[in-house]
Amino acid sequence: MKVLMVNGSPHQYGTTYTALKEMEKIFVEENVENEIFWIGNKAIAGCIGCGYCRKEGHCFQNDVVNDFIDKVKTADGFVFASPVHFAAASGAMTSFMDRAFYSGRKLMRYKPAAIVVTARRAGTSAAFEQLLKYPTINEMPVVSSSYWNNLFGANAEDALQDFEGLATMRNLARNMIYILKCFEAGKEKQVSLPASEENIKTNFIR
Repeated sequence: MKVLMVNGSPHQYGTTYTALKEMEKIFVEENVENEIFWIGNKAIAGCIGCGYCRKEGHCFQNDVVNDFIDKVKTADGFVFASPVHFAAASGAMTSFMDRAFYSGRKLMRYKPAAIVVTARRAGTSAAFEQLLKYPTINEMPVVSSSYWNNLFGANAEDALQDFEGLATMRNLARNMIYILKCFEAGKEKQVSLPASEENIKTNFIR
């Protein structure tokens, strides 16, 4: 089992990283392979809707998104984490998610996903709901925790004082492991994945 955790913060070792590192502790304890994938602090272009990735399986813009898609192939579960910027996910993370879910959606479908948001003070609920829309449009089971998956702190040092948030991260990791084990047990029992109907796109303008 492998969990791929995405750090969507421009600060590689900030509060968002701290949240993922708390989850990492549990993964290590339970011998679950894991990796923190940082999207970096360089500009990430948004999706232009060209359709190239649907034909080729990767984006024509050869950047960090394609690096992520390469890693998706060997991952069994995902954590997508972002700081809160103006009550939303970071701009870079939003562009990253748009393109990652266009180009890698088939590789991620039916794999469990969790959302994590970090903030100094507010906006977490709005950012959390924004990011939840990605896995729920891609038939990915959403992993929850003992509270909304938030960690608070202006920096990594502050975040270590949010004891409830840290416990939430640890419980989230345990729940992810449980879901992954359930998936493994299902495979051993030859439980098939659900048959998904092809979407019929409806235009409401007549």
